[in-house]
Amino acid sequence: MRTRLGGVGVGAAGRRRGASARKVGAAAAALCALFAAPGPAHAAGPPPAYRFPEGVQDVPGGAKDTDGPVLEAGTAYRSVIKPSGKLYFRLILDGTKDAYASAVAVPGPVGAKLAYSDSIRVTIQDADGGSCDSQRTSIGAAQYPHPFAAYAYRSVRTSLPSCRRPGTYYLVVEREGDATSTPSDWGLDLSYSTEPAREGAGPGTAPTGWPSASPAPPATAPRRVHGGTGFHDATALSEGQWRDTVRPGETLFFQVPLDWGQQLFVSGALSGITTDKEGYVSTALSLQLYNPLRGPATGASAPYDGRQKEAALDLLPPVAYENRYAPSSDTSAMRVAGPYYLAVSLSPEVGRTFGNTPYDLTLRLTVRGAKKAAPAYAGPAPDFSGGSPSAGDSSMKRLAALGIGSGTVLVTGLGMWALVARRRTAATIPGAGPDATGAPGAARSPDGQGFGPPSAR
Repeated sequence: MRTRLGGVGVGAAGRRRGASARKVGAAAAALCALFAAPGPAHAAGPPPAYRFPEGVQDVPGGAKDTDGPVLEAGTAYRSVIKPSGKLYFRLILDGTKDAYASAVAVPGPVGAKLAYSDSIRVTIQDADGGSCDSQRTSIGAAQYPHPFAAYAYRSVRTSLPSCRRPGTYYLVVEREGDATSTPSDWGLDLSYSTEPAREGAGPGTAPTGWPSASPAPPATAPRRVHGGTGFHDATALSEGQWRDTVRPGETLFFQVPLDWGQQLFVSGALSGITTDKEGYVSTALSLQLYNPLRGPATGASAPYDGRQKEAALDLLPPVAYENRYAPSSDTSAMRVAGPYYLAVSLSPEVGRTFGNTPYDLTLRLTVRGAKKAAPAYAGPAPDFSGGSPSAGDSSMKRLAALGIGSGTVLVTGLGMWALVARRRTAATIPGAGPDATGAPGAARSPDGQGFGPPSAR
């Protein structure tokens, strides 16, 4: 059992053909709006809601194991969990692949009161109800609505014998909380993926002696970018300095692709402001890093008093298959190559203390280490990228950045339409009923704001 406290689509072919003309028109309109006005995160009102991908499937979750719906690997699911709720889902696993299941909690509504102990627990159980693995992640010191995740896994080599057999397993998602917290429903973003076992025996211990000295900050000039609302629309970044703005109560998501053997260093800084207001917010800026499986790796936070403040993630090892054998959850999380997700949150208390306006944010990323060969898998190598754009694709990055300045941006037509259509049709917080598709106009929180899911269906 692992515990973390303080952790900071596809539609039918006919529908796609029928909607293609409308999508092209919507894409053109969206592109004009993109260049003509600031992005939605800079507009007045609450922060944008957490977005789900087009084609996300709504699943209610079972009250007991026999009622749990079957989930398929590589599919996005959306659900809702009540205070002190416990939901069951079924996974059909073979005896040759490891399996990872994650749940992203999306608390709400905007302004909800949360406590340090508000948390979710994700467990994979065997056919007899025994725990193969479990992780609890709490909202932590950032006690306001923002997405956070936990994951659990089943290993065909290191798990208990009852967890290695093919058959039906159970994903159990539990919500734990404080009696003083707002008793509202939370949204859930669910998924699971598989990984073939390694060919042969191989080392059974985590590497040691990896570089432990932090590098100098990138010397390149900061580039403009704007983060996404969640894992599905996270903006791709590469090494260097990146500049964005973040609003009080907002969480921005970014992704950084890491290959085998590569090591990531991240820091984030809030700029100082010119104001006659005085105050102090103890947990103002929060950074949380997740692996490609949405497992928490490490987090950091910084206070804010109106002057520039910086938070830096703890040192992490290079990505290596053998990291999974480490006793530390931070090291163990650096177990697969793929996009690593950075969630950056700004406390709404900053807005109440210093003004509810966008605050300048600078992210500094360094990727160190030469790429190494992938492990020899006993099957096709897994792809945990989720179809995300490469950080080296400058045209995609420029369209993803909503803080675009004046000038001419040259992009390929297909890339332009694909990205704009995805952003225009990405789903928001859980839909109002079982037929919700996540298309534009899907239901938001009861107050029509921010992260909160609708009332129970």
